Amino acid sequence: MAFMSEKNNARGSEQFIEIEEGISILSIKNDSEREECITHHISADFIQFHFCAKGEIKFNFNEGRYALNIKEDSSLLLYNPERDLPVNLEAMSESWSVSILISIKKLHTLFSAEANYIDFLTEDNRDKKFYKEVMVSPAMAVILSQILNFNLHPSVRKIYLKGKAYELIGLYFNRPAEADIEQCPFLDDEVNVKKIKLAKSIILQRMTEPPTLQQLADEVGLSLKKLKEGFKEIYGDTVFSFLFDYKMDYARKLLEKGQHNVNEVGLSIGYSTASHFISAFKKKFGTTPKKYIQG
Repeated sequence: MAFMSEKNNARGSEQFIEIEEGISILSIKNDSEREECITHHISADFIQFHFCAKGEIKFNFNEGRYALNIKEDSSLLLYNPERDLPVNLEAMSESWSVSILISIKKLHTLFSAEANYIDFLTEDNRDKKFYKEVMVSPAMAVILSQILNFNLHPSVRKIYLKGKAYELIGLYFNRPAEADIEQCPFLDDEVNVKKIKLAKSIILQRMTEPPTLQQLADEVGLSLKKLKEGFKEIYGDTVFSFLFDYKMDYARKLLEKGQHNVNEVGLSIGYSTASHFISAFKKKFGTTPKKYIQG
C-alpha cells in the first residue's frame, strides 16, 4: 500500500484524492483558530511536493524529534528511497497548503527523455535522499489557488486536478537552478543575472505603472534582446506575463483578506476600471473576483 488512507478522504478542511495511479493530491484549508494535525503513511517510492499557499505549515519527522516550518509562498520537496516517509504535519491557524505525492516511477515517465534535467532522477542520485526548499513563483501560486478553490461537478474533478497537478510539477521544475549552465550561458554571467533580478524588482515595485520593455532595458543597462532572453531563462516567462501572474496573485490575496472591494483591489494593481480588472482576473482564475470571494 502506498497510502494508508482512503482514495478520497475529507476530514475537516483536508482532502486527500488519488487522481490516478501513482499520483495524489492532499489539500488543506485550515480556517480555524487552532492548529490542525494531519498524518498519512506514504511509502518510500513516492516523492513529496509540499506547497504552503497561506500561513505556515510545520512538518514533523522521527516521531516529532525534528521539525521543519514552511512559510507562505514556500515549498518543500522530500524523497527518501531508503525508508517510508510519512506525512506528519501541523497546519497553523489560517493556513492553506497543497501536497503532490507522486511515485518515482510516475515521475520518470513524465521526464523520461529529460531525466538528467532533474537532479534526483539522474543515475548517480537515484538511490539517494533528496530535500529541497524553494520559493513559490507567482505562476505556481495561481495553480495552488485553483486547486484550493475550484468548484466543479464531481464528475470532472479528477481530470481537472490531474491537469493542475501536472501543470504545477512542470512549473516547479521550470527553474534556473535546474538548468544546465552550458546550455544557458547567460546564467553563467553574474553581472547580467543581477541586472535581470533588478529588472524584476523594478516591475514589481512599479506594477501599477510599469516601464516599457525598452525603458526597463535602459534602466538596468541591458539591450532589449538580452533583457527578453535573460528574463525568460531565469524566470521561465516573459517580463509582462510574469508581471501579470504576480499582479493576479497579489489581487487574489487582497480579496481573501476581505478588507478591500473589487474596485480598490483593481486600482491597487494598476487597473483604472473595475471592468478591466474583472476581465483580467477571470482570464487567470476562470471566475470573477466577486464569485471568488463568495466561494
